[in-house]
Amino acid sequence: MSSTRLPGTPRLLRALNDRAALELLLEQGPLTRARLGELTGLSKVTASQLVERLEERGLVARVGEQAGGRGPNAQLYAVRPGSAHVIGVDVGADRVVAACADITGTVIGRVEQSTRDTDDPVGVVHNAVVRAASDAAAPLASVRRIVLGTPGLVDPATGDITFAFNLPRWHRGLLAALRDDLATPVVFENDVNLAAVAEAQSGAARGMTDFVLVWVDAGVGLAIVLGGRLHHGSSGAAGEIGYLPVPGAPIPRDVSRRAKPAFQQVVGGETVRAVAGEHGFAADDAAAAVRAAVEAGDAGGPLLDELARRLALGVASTCVVLDPPLVVLAGEVGRAGGTALAERVQHEVAAITLVRPRVVPTGLSDEPILRGALRTALDAVRDEVFGSTVG
Repeated sequence: MSSTRLPGTPRLLRALNDRAALELLLEQGPLTRARLGELTGLSKVTASQLVERLEERGLVARVGEQAGGRGPNAQLYAVRPGSAHVIGVDVGADRVVAACADITGTVIGRVEQSTRDTDDPVGVVHNAVVRAASDAAAPLASVRRIVLGTPGLVDPATGDITFAFNLPRWHRGLLAALRDDLATPVVFENDVNLAAVAEAQSGAARGMTDFVLVWVDAGVGLAIVLGGRLHHGSSGAAGEIGYLPVPGAPIPRDVSRRAKPAFQQVVGGETVRAVAGEHGFAADDAAAAVRAAVEAGDAGGPLLDELARRLALGVASTCVVLDPPLVVLAGEVGRAGGTALAERVQHEVAAITLVRPRVVPTGLSDEPILRGALRTALDAVRDEVFGSTVG
């Protein structure tokens, strides 16, 4: 072994210990030095040196005392929330929602603004980010990453948007323009993929390394998680299930035109609303109609059966290829259908294929795309901040 590598060994161990301690403080803090030593398996002296090191770097701070037996009270330590911030942005056709979180994951600022009166995407994002940071009383310089959730395709090689049906003014080159404007790392991610990130963190897919999420709203989308990682595909088009050719719907020959793709015609929001009206559940939007059918009990059964048959075409096509153990129904329609719709889809998929995935409704009540954007940003920034603790 080369002797040039030996001096790096203690530094690597310190870095690993520091990272382990910071993760413990995030999950279980505040903690005393002694408790950190117990949880990490470090001696009292080493644990004390570790805490001093993290204090010097501004990553942890004393937040109180713990009364003990004899002797002085033990100091309690926690990750310093303001050591870094992130901003997540949910970009829709009509509005943008931005939230700012500190490095502990606590959301401390949130803004919402309409996009109907502007055709300047850089200006829209700039204003949302600046206002979210201001609402959080966080200096913009402390924001280490901004993650934007958008509909459409994100090129895995460049990170740029290549196609967004509902955002025609979002285009290639926008990522570089935003990074120049904000002087901060900016990342685009497909909105449905971010919903799956949130579902895995704290929703119906918690603890699952393999699952798919089917998004049913005005549009239809799919997120694929394999081995605990999102699968984007070579062009970022993995999960564009709306373009799945299915029986009973015309198949457009030119996807660059604004013709609706086949599966979108079968289960998209406009279709669901129309089908619901035919079953006596007229409403202003698809989710409200489905919710009314669920609340109607047996009277809503025929509508839910029809929706399940339609949804099963896409779910079954996905599952015979990927064979996931779990399918999560999300989006406003998926959430509105709840267990009643999910169980019907599960039954229908098992009836027409050889696979039998468990189908469940989303476990999240609000803003899954925004949650996923914040989680994605936090994971990256914690790696950067916590991974740079080697002195």
